Amino acid sequence: MKIILAAIIATALFSCSSGPQTPQAPPPPVLPVTSVETGDRTTYQEYPASIEGTVNVEVRPQVSGALDKVFVDEGAFVKAGQPIFKINDQPYRAALNNALAAQHAAEAAYANAALEIEKLTPLVQNKVVSEFQLKSAKAAQQVAKANIESAKANVSTAQINLGYTLIKAPVSGYIGRLEKKQGSLVSPQDVAALTQLSDVHDVHVYFSLGEKDFVAFKEQYAGASIHEKLKHLPAVGLLLADNTEYSKQGHIDMIDGQFDKTTGAISVRASFPNPQGLLRSGNTGKVRLSLPHPNALIIPQDATVEMQDKVFVYALADSNKVKKLPITIIGTSGNNYLVKDGVKAGDQIVTSGVDKLQEGMVIKPQPQGNKVAAN
Repeated sequence: MKIILAAIIATALFSCSSGPQTPQAPPPPVLPVTSVETGDRTTYQEYPASIEGTVNVEVRPQVSGALDKVFVDEGAFVKAGQPIFKINDQPYRAALNNALAAQHAAEAAYANAALEIEKLTPLVQNKVVSEFQLKSAKAAQQVAKANIESAKANVSTAQINLGYTLIKAPVSGYIGRLEKKQGSLVSPQDVAALTQLSDVHDVHVYFSLGEKDFVAFKEQYAGASIHEKLKHLPAVGLLLADNTEYSKQGHIDMIDGQFDKTTGAISVRASFPNPQGLLRSGNTGKVRLSLPHPNALIIPQDATVEMQDKVFVYALADSNKVKKLPITIIGTSGNNYLVKDGVKAGDQIVTSGVDKLQEGMVIKPQPQGNKVAAN
């Protein structure tokens, strides 16, 4: 009994001495931090675009007739002045011969009138015939002279029409579809052109800017007017349909005078050199506009968290507490955001694990090397 009583007393004393245990707080999480750096960066904006030659000409006949010859094939390159079509010229050669004959007849009538005047002049002086006959002869000579001018004009018209039977390329460029084949009857009144000719040694690339983009576009570059701003615009790039970048750079040289009421956009034109003829009228692509950002604040995208359409970072404050700060993003460069405001250069921000942080939370910062500016 004594032994049992002693055990009970010992157990009670041990229970009183141990008491409730207070749990220890977990250590603050170790998270990497880095300084906000600044640097010069360039961002790009891309806009769908259509490509056209500097000159797109519809080749149409100026006289009617049968198409005798087609000297070129579809897609061929031709130089300005090179023959491309031949219309049957026999009717026009006959018309020219008739006009020449009429001119010769008019010249003969003029010569005959001159002889008549020469004959009547001494007779009038000797009063053998009346002066009226001489005046009538001189009037006939003037009519003959006018007939010569009219005949020459008809000859010139006939020569022009004959020349129109040989259709030459008005500019250097590439031949489009041949809508008429050899033997077809052609006329200036035809709805369809014989073909289209595109001068593509340079090309025009057209794209559109919405009202918001246009306002931002105007504010980004120096100049009091659109004409002055065009002089300060940097070169633009061109992405082709397969997303490869065209080797030549272009420049913006035209902005339309008004917005399209239907689309709410304004047309902009950039010109690109095309010495190898790689670009053709009808091609599509994307114009890439560059926008420089000197001394931009650079923050890794992994250091941000998005909440309710806003982007935040966690900056290191006093006593290693973190503070949630909203930032304004103006572009991206690689894996980094370019920031307008919300932080300043030199601020310490958490670069990893930000999705688990809360305002005022204490962390153990682990400084990282400066990797931001290198991205």
